[in-house]
Amino acid sequence: MNVSRIALATGLAASSVLLFSGSAFAHVSVQPQGEAAKGSYATVNFKVPNERDNASTVKLEVSLPTDHPLASVMPQPVPGWKVEVTKSTLDKPLELHGKQITEAATKVTWTADGSKIAPGQFQQFPLSIGQLPEDADQLVFKAVQTYDNKDVVRWIEEPKEGGEEPESPAPVLKLSAATGDHHGGGAAGAAATDDKGDGTSADHHDEPAASSAGSDTTARVLGVVGILVGAAGVAFGVLAGRRRSA
Repeated sequence: MNVSRIALATGLAASSVLLFSGSAFAHVSVQPQGEAAKGSYATVNFKVPNERDNASTVKLEVSLPTDHPLASVMPQPVPGWKVEVTKSTLDKPLELHGKQITEAATKVTWTADGSKIAPGQFQQFPLSIGQLPEDADQLVFKAVQTYDNKDVVRWIEEPKEGGEEPESPAPVLKLSAATGDHHGGGAAGAAATDDKGDGTSADHHDEPAASSAGSDTTARVLGVVGILVGAAGVAFGVLAGRRRSA
């Protein structure tokens, strides 16, 4: 194997890593900040990558689960974006801290207001939500992503256990086992008190949501770097062997 073949193999390997990493993270997803424990409150981030080369994302609509309504939904401000929380009357009122909740948020919409998600970039949209259900292992959030060229991508297909990932999967929040304090690891206990019943806490405030943006990007970069370093080592060994033979 000569050096040129090694370089070609290295390039192909690196390209494959980037290609498959991109496809794996190209859809709208939701991740908890810390834990999203059953029966607790959590801060979650909706991660929105731009999958277009010639358009920018200008709107995100997230439909909240109706089978497990969330009595408290509080968005964290995102610079350059307007946010609107849509509420609906519940068919069956919720009991929360001894109070009856007759309406809950059903959709959250972020609209660009001086900012966009440009090609090759992503944006996170944090929400404080609760109380998470105790009788479910996950929550499905259907999302609609709109671009400034009028393209609309609907991330609404629910993944099936044991099946292949859908082409346009809906964001899924996995719930961990219940904790004793019902406050979760990712949200301040703030959302636990809702004096008005409208998702706005009167006595507490969420801690600012720390960005978890760099974790998966760093992992992908380190993977590519590892391949390149390994290939470089092989090439060096081959050249050194030839010099010794000469």
